[in-house]
This record gives sequence, C-alpha cells and structure tokens, in this order.
Amino acid sequence: MSTSTVPAAASGTFLLGGDLPVHRIGFGTMQLTGAGHWGPPRDPDNAIKVLRRAVDLGVNHFDTADAYGPAVAEDLLRQALHPYPDNLVIATKGGMTRQGPNQWTPVGRPAYLRQCLEMSLRRLGRDTIDLYYLHRIDDQVPLDDQIGTLEQAREQGKIRHIGVSKATIDQIQAAQKITPIAAVQNRFHLADDSSRPVLDYCTDNEIAFVPYAPLAAGRQSLNPATALTWLLEQSPAVLPIPGTANLTHLEENVSSAQ
Repeated sequence: MSTSTVPAAASGTFLLGGDLPVHRIGFGTMQLTGAGHWGPPRDPDNAIKVLRRAVDLGVNHFDTADAYGPAVAEDLLRQALHPYPDNLVIATKGGMTRQGPNQWTPVGRPAYLRQCLEMSLRRLGRDTIDLYYLHRIDDQVPLDDQIGTLEQAREQGKIRHIGVSKATIDQIQAAQKITPIAAVQNRFHLADDSSRPVLDYCTDNEIAFVPYAPLAAGRQSLNPATALTWLLEQSPAVLPIPGTANLTHLEENVSSAQ
C-alpha cells in the first residue's frame, strides 16, 4: 500500500515535538482493555488484530498509558507491533493509580513517576519513550517536582518528548519553564469544547493538542466521521486518537481523514 493510498495519510502530518512526523489521525488504546478500563479485553486476539490493522491503514501515532488495564494496553502494543516499524510513535503516560473499574487516582510523587516510566519502558520493549505524559497533575505534589522528574529522565535519554494531560494554560506555562512541552492531552469533542483556549494556546505555540475521548466514548449521536472531520478542521495541531476494539469502526474512523 503506497503512502498516497494509506487512509491515515490523508489526515495530514504534524511534527510532534518538532521532529517526529505523525499522521494526524492516531489510535488510542484505552478501549482495548476490559470493562471500566480494568483487566484484559474479552478477546485479546481481536485487540491485536485491531492494532495491526491500524498500522496497515497508516496510523503511526499510538496513545496508551500504564493505567489502562492497568498495564494491559502497553502489553498488547508490544505483542501486536514489536519489533516496531521505524516510523511508529508511541505515547504513554504515568502518574495515575487504579483501585478498580472506572477508578483513577493521580500520584505525582517523583519516586512513583520514576517507577511508572521504568515499567513502561520494560512493557513496551523500548529504551526511550517517544512521548511521555504526566497523566494527571497531582495537586498534592509541587508541579516542579513532577515535571522535573520527567525532565531528568529526558536528560537521561529515557524520554524523547514530554506532555501533560488535563492541564490549564497556566499549568502548561509553568511546565514550560522546566522543560519543552510537546503535547497536551485534554478532553475536547463536539459536545465539549471547553478546552478551546488551551487548543488555541497549543496552536499558537506549535504544541500538539491531542483530544482524548474525541467521540465522547461513543456516546455522541453524530456520525463518527463528522465528529473526527470537525476535530481535524479546528487546528492543524489537533491529533485525534479515536480508539475502538471493532475492526469495522477502526476503518471507518481512519477513513474519515479522507
């Protein structure tokens, strides 16, 4: 399949962190886990097929997190795609704990963040994480300590680029005083555009804006293609990561780029 006929390529390209070219339609792995994003999927073989089909369709930006499962989604990525294609960009996250289905608690203590990163490197089978997000800002720990820990790992070569999730402009600017911020992942879709000021800031500063739940977790009555087309039209910095465990839905999502 040539580049010109790969559906994901039609979404355009963004230089993540200024040096990693990714097709703007990516893939989010959270939906590949069990109910409540807890435990393994009902059909692991199908999950692997979905991930491999995404690559066939030209997707080269995969978003995951150690908390998806927990640990399940990262393991699936490695099983499905390792050894990884040269142009594949994997983003993962750390700093969130899980107590059960649909339960999430941020922990931003430096020692915990270092542990999260080391385990993600091991599960993914990589020496360096292309893009590593602080999954949530822990308001019980100084932001300088949280971002500073990731910056130390970047200096050690364990992280290539750093991102933040569910962040305000003030928090992004505070993080930028410590290290370059390559991506911001906030909730944003047709039914909730409250993060538009953050999107505008990212656009002006050439920061990738990665909307999580771009299809409102499947609850939108609008056609997914319409919702994704709308997202792509908002800014060249928008990188939607629709996730699904359904092969047909995957192909429909990626084809919306055309």
